[in-house]
Amino acid sequence: LAASNLKLQGLHFHLGSPIFELEPYRAATELVLRFAAGFREDGLELREFSPGGGFAIAYTRDQKPPEVGEYAETIVSTMISTCRDLDMALPQLIIEPGRSIIGPAGVALYRVGVIKDIPGVRKYVSVDGGMGDNIRPALYQAVYEVVAAGMADREPEEKVTIAGKYCESGDLLATDIMLPRVGAGDIIAIPAAGAYCPSMASNYNLNPRPPIILVKDGESRLIRRRESYQDMMLCDVI
Repeated sequence: LAASNLKLQGLHFHLGSPIFELEPYRAATELVLRFAAGFREDGLELREFSPGGGFAIAYTRDQKPPEVGEYAETIVSTMISTCRDLDMALPQLIIEPGRSIIGPAGVALYRVGVIKDIPGVRKYVSVDGGMGDNIRPALYQAVYEVVAAGMADREPEEKVTIAGKYCESGDLLATDIMLPRVGAGDIIAIPAAGAYCPSMASNYNLNPRPPIILVKDGESRLIRRRESYQDMMLCDVI
């Protein structure tokens, strides 16, 4: 605040992500605005306010996150009441809606490979992807809904664990879930995979990252091609 070459424009906070409750936004918004009110003693006004932390989305059928409008109502109403109480001008509101927009828009598709049934332990369904394209289950213990594509009319009948192809014991996309009986060549779909899967993907085990297909109005087109081994070697200098 004392730096002559810097001028404070706003404040940002990050609550964590995803946030499934509204109260943390209300409490943090009020707290930060009251903190910012103290800047007026130094002749500074808060011009921008960015309440960060991702708006939650439903990764599984039993998750019921608030609607985006509920997040907005909580934040804006708290801003208005707190600024009024402090006789403080309303700052410009900046939000981070990324996950809530792109998350539900993406579906990850995997092809089933080898199936390994260990009696008394687990039945593993291996797929042609894994932690290289979705690190979140291994990194955060993130839980996803898993669907056997093209089998909507079939009831789940067996408990399986979806295993990735990478050489890590923790490369499990889903553990002990119920699915219809699947076999080699079938397609497994994981909805709500649009957020953080492409951006956190890697070339671990020297695996090319998968392509991305855009589907709109019943038509599809390639918007990011599959990587090649040549792509991964472009930056190597020998």
